[in-house]
Order: sequence, then C-alpha cells, then structure tokens
Amino acid sequence: MYPNIQAYDRGVMFNPDGRLFQVEYAREAVRKGGAALGMVLKNGVLFVAHKNIDEPLAVLKSLEKVFYIDSHIGATYSGIQADALHLIDIARQTAQTHRLIYDEVKSVAAITKELSEYILQATFYGGVRPYGISLIIGGIDTEPRLFMVDPGAALLGYKAVAVGNGSKIANDTLEKEYKDNMSLEDGIELGVKILKKISETKISSEYVDIGYVEDGTPFRILNQDEVEKYF
Repeated sequence: MYPNIQAYDRGVMFNPDGRLFQVEYAREAVRKGGAALGMVLKNGVLFVAHKNIDEPLAVLKSLEKVFYIDSHIGATYSGIQADALHLIDIARQTAQTHRLIYDEVKSVAAITKELSEYILQATFYGGVRPYGISLIIGGIDTEPRLFMVDPGAALLGYKAVAVGNGSKIANDTLEKEYKDNMSLEDGIELGVKILKKISETKISSEYVDIGYVEDGTPFRILNQDEVEKYF
C-alpha cells in the first residue's frame, strides 16, 4: 500500500510513477529564473546572462550572474541566487584546493563532476531540499568545454545551451543560429540578441552580465561600458 500522496512532497522519494516531486519543483524554480546561456567559441567559451530584477531601487551591480571560478573556468546560472552562490563557492574551493595540492589547474570536466556529485546529495535524504538552480560551467583545459548541471544532478556537455525563463525559445534560436567556431564578437551578439528576444520588457546593458575565457587569456567579465557596445 502506498503512503499518502502528500508524503512525496515532504521528502525526496520516488512516487509510484518514478517521479521526484522536490526535484521537479526545483526545476520549476530554474524555469522562473533569469535566462542564462553558454556557448563554445572558436577559441574559448562565452557566458551571457540576464538579471531579471524588477526592483526600482535595487543596485544592479550587487547581483552577479556570471562568475569567475578559476583562471580557465567561468560559470553562470538560473534559479535561486543563494543556492548559486553556495555552489560557486564550492567550485572555487575545489579549483583552488587542486592547485595547492598538485600545482596544476583542475579540468573543467572534473570540477563539474564534483559539483554534480555534491548536488546529488541533496536528492537523497529527507530534511534537505534539492538545489534550485541549473548551473552552466565552461572553460578551457585541453580544449574549450561547456557543461550544464540541473537540480537532479544530471550532467551533460554542450556546444551551446540556455536555461531559465524563455529557455525553450533561446535553445531553439541557438539550434538555428549557433555555428561551430564562432568568434567572440559573433557569440556576444547572438547572446544579446537572444536575451532581447525572450525578455518580456526592453532590457538595457546594465541588466546583462557577459564573461568569457579564450585560449591564452584568463577568464574575465566585461565591464558596463564594454557590454553597452552591444546594445
């Protein structure tokens, strides 16, 4: 005999149909978050993200959507900000610990896999909830790489991917317009075009974060004046 259906909402457990309601709720939090996307470029990886803030007195610079993980790795996300900040800290600690112990950078795949395993722990036990974010991580080790990890800890590599509000339209546009070996300029223009397309209101440069890493160049985040050029 199955327990009361509400029991499947109180903890992370499979229902008779094989569904994890708490993970599904976390994915819904991602779908309502500001759009974020990543692309593999000719010589690197690009991140473009929307700060979907509707607070007239908010200081937009206080909300980050693109993050420096290590000199060769960056990340962006959609979903719950606090969850993202916590996981970004975990990723940074993982990268720096590896540097201190082995005197080398940790691969993008290895850092992403470790984060995925960490996220997975929140889907095992009662009394905890899954992380309400989808995290896009990318960088360069032997070649440019891009991965996405969702609230259920599913990990998959991509050439280009979008998450968050409007992600279906964004991914459809990427499928049509993304090309292998895109330049940085072309990638940024496509990313900004997609955010403008899916935004319910007109967006300006201060609502957008852009970061990239190229072969031979450390990861960097564009300043406001640099972002403005694409609007």
